[in-house]
Amino acid sequence: MPPHSDIVKVAIEWPGANAQLIEIDQKKPLSSIIREVCDGWSLSGSEQFALRYADGPQLYITEQSRSEMKNGTILRLAISPARAARQLLDRIQSHGIDARLEALKELAKLSADPTFATEFINMEGIGTLARLVESGTHFGEMLAFTLTAFLELMDHGIVSWDLISLSFIKQIAGYVNQPMVDVSILQRSLAILESMVLNSHSLYHRVAQDITVGQLIGHLSNQEIQTYAIALINALFLKAPEDRRQEEHNNPLDQRLTEMASTLAQKHLRSIILNHVIRGNRPIKAEMAHQLYVLQVLTFNLLEERMMTKMDPSDQAQRDIIFELRRIAFDGENDPSGTEKRKAMYTKDYKMLGFTNHVNPAMDFTQTPPGMLALDNMLYLAKLHQDTYIRIVLENSSREDKHECPFGRCAIELTRMLCEILQVGELPNEGCNDYHPMFFTHDRAWEEFFCVCIQLLNKTWKEMRATAEDFNKVMQVVREQITRALAMKPSSLDHLKGKLRGLSYSEILRLRQSERMSQDDFQSPPIIELRERIQPEILELIKQQRLNRLCEGSCFRKLGNRRRQEKFWFCRLSLNHKVLHYGDLDESPQGEVPLELLTDKIPVSDIKSVVTGKDCPHMKEKSALKQNKEVLELAFSVLYDPDENLNFVAPNKYEYCVWTDGLCALLGREMGSDLTRSDLDTLISMEMKLRLLDLENIAIPEAPPPVPKEPSTYNFTYNYG
Repeated sequence: MPPHSDIVKVAIEWPGANAQLIEIDQKKPLSSIIREVCDGWSLSGSEQFALRYADGPQLYITEQSRSEMKNGTILRLAISPARAARQLLDRIQSHGIDARLEALKELAKLSADPTFATEFINMEGIGTLARLVESGTHFGEMLAFTLTAFLELMDHGIVSWDLISLSFIKQIAGYVNQPMVDVSILQRSLAILESMVLNSHSLYHRVAQDITVGQLIGHLSNQEIQTYAIALINALFLKAPEDRRQEEHNNPLDQRLTEMASTLAQKHLRSIILNHVIRGNRPIKAEMAHQLYVLQVLTFNLLEERMMTKMDPSDQAQRDIIFELRRIAFDGENDPSGTEKRKAMYTKDYKMLGFTNHVNPAMDFTQTPPGMLALDNMLYLAKLHQDTYIRIVLENSSREDKHECPFGRCAIELTRMLCEILQVGELPNEGCNDYHPMFFTHDRAWEEFFCVCIQLLNKTWKEMRATAEDFNKVMQVVREQITRALAMKPSSLDHLKGKLRGLSYSEILRLRQSERMSQDDFQSPPIIELRERIQPEILELIKQQRLNRLCEGSCFRKLGNRRRQEKFWFCRLSLNHKVLHYGDLDESPQGEVPLELLTDKIPVSDIKSVVTGKDCPHMKEKSALKQNKEVLELAFSVLYDPDENLNFVAPNKYEYCVWTDGLCALLGREMGSDLTRSDLDTLISMEMKLRLLDLENIAIPEAPPPVPKEPSTYNFTYNYG
């Protein structure tokens, strides 16, 4: 008799018959099991049948996927994938409109199954669908199901997008350009064009020739189309050659998406997104937030070229910019002499402007980053906010030398800092939704952001009564002020200014003191002894908290889905801590998901280990866009018998720690995340403060002076069950 782990008890349905309750031996060939099931209902030709799941996506069961079957699963006997593909292909090519429509409906559903998709594609099914679209004879519901099936089939990656014909592309682009097209057709057309652009370099150029800025911007006022349109804009923007991203055009709304940057079209796009999306009358969903984040990243990445361009000290045009900075600050009007002799006397002025190299300030801009981007920012401030610029320069030139805030050096280091904070030059993270509404409120958002922050830096320098030796400390405080303010998601630049006013140097010190009092270790011997005594108790408390959170469950987003339909799944631990239940969801849940809705499960006894980061199976083969530090830091996998895995990408660092620590506690292993240690230190410090009230003659050491440090990124609230 085979081991118990090789036997799966399931129910199998067949229309018009009583369900069969059978035990499947996982060591027997699947064909033998199907033959026995057919014999039970007296069905001949078992090779024409297959097993499918009765619930959820209703996928076919294959020799490769059969290990995913669990006890209690309900299956359905169905015609084989090859037979189903042949029947549907014949019906699609029939002359009866009703029969063709029903076949396309069923095809749109079955195409998500990779087994069926392989069979249908092998029968030249994609070519058949493409010809139906190219013919231009299908409309409405029939066309919508045709496009859905086409996109589902191509999404499996079985055939290359490069095989798509030019006439098919023009037909799909035509649906986007037509003023009166059904929403369902327009959504699928935009999604198909996006996939073409992302998956084929040659198709990018073809799509870019047929789609203009104005055509896509026109769709942003429709809430049902917005996400799809912005996704296509991002795809075209992302794949655009570097030399075409910043071209100007006489008629901005008629230009191609590859030429949209730094033009009136981009301003119009920003205005439409701000008014119809960000300030629209319905909440922004996760996929839209992700697309806005991607657009924000791609827009800031236009700064990368200037950020990595060194100044050429021999270039007179570039040197003239520095002369202009000096003239605006000190002359007020153009210098009438303009002689080299006069320019040689500028050394004193350059020192007052705060450049490190007083003789040749052009040398200050030879480091990359921030390169010429810093000079661009300074010139913008001097020309567009002239009063502020002159006030900062003259105010510092009138101070004692040791307390002078060097404007030039500060502007250069601030530009470098802002590039790091906003990750200029880095690719978008696949699962990130961290967009900032205020960057969509101004046509020159980057430059205005710099102008706000340089004023903050000057203000903080005065509050700290800093000297040249304190330069790095001031920059650390300013970084903390900016990151804390950005975390509050200000809705506009004025709102940002208000947040920064509330984060003065004294407030930063107060926040640091508060955080340190709740986190720092007390090193006196009695406290060390007390820590050792209560650590097991606190550690057990954290384990229970983690397990309680696992019992509540969490929602995870499915990554790699290039289409705009949201895909979610949910996982939770049973109350007896013996089974992990999980299953797909149509939308993100608002509360706890009942176990009955989670059709799949893994016995905890079958779990072999928990791996994280690059050791996860789903992180070993990722594209350049997806394989980034943030996703790796949130990835973990559960490895279980027999050689299977359940892959996660947590929505944030807190959920990551909850699940990895909880799973380790579940397996009786030591919890290993850094945040667990922080949690432990925090809780022990809190416990000690309570117990120390009962202890006499213990001197609590005086808190050391504040030391600038990187700001805390995450703020957690613990549920102790």
